Amino acid sequence: MRLRNLKNKEEIINGSSYVVRNIKDYKGHMDRLFGNDNPIYVEIGMGRGKFIYNNAISNTNINYIGIEKQDNILARALKWIPEGVLNLKVIRGNALEIDEYFDKDIDKLFLNFSDPWPKKRQAGRRLTSPIFLDKYEKIFKDKKEIEIRTDNEELFIYSIEMLSAHKYTLYDVTFDLHKDSDDLITTEYEDKFSENGNKIYSLKAIK
Repeated sequence: MRLRNLKNKEEIINGSSYVVRNIKDYKGHMDRLFGNDNPIYVEIGMGRGKFIYNNAISNTNINYIGIEKQDNILARALKWIPEGVLNLKVIRGNALEIDEYFDKDIDKLFLNFSDPWPKKRQAGRRLTSPIFLDKYEKIFKDKKEIEIRTDNEELFIYSIEMLSAHKYTLYDVTFDLHKDSDDLITTEYEDKFSENGNKIYSLKAIK
């Protein structure tokens, strides 16, 4: 469902202390952004921010960065997230530019309910396509960790194939996350999909 346009979205985004406007200045030196050497976890497509915010307040020894390209969605997230979470930052940007933001800075990547781009000619836009997996190679420190959740089975199987081809080891692979796990930090989309009876597919990958 299309969200109603938020008229003051620019004002909200520009007034937020979470938004990093000069992220490329910190490329390769994210310790300067947070003022510490704690691990950095990134969520591509943070949506309304429920997942990344709850992770940040639950794990204060980890730094979190959310990336969101849609201003309307980003503004809605910033509107409700309270100020003062020191280990949370947000980038107003596109996943295609992720290797322009980071250089061996990241410890873990979250891909939650990404656009499945179902048509064959759109495969290169999927966040687990070889195009993106090659970009991720440049942003991870040493160990590479990716966690995926989706309600789209075709995207999930595609992701398994692509990650395996790129020599990732897969674990905690499940075709029904909410049946197999409890006490989860969820996204707003996940809550909606799960309430509607959709299965949530999930995996963790390490290289």
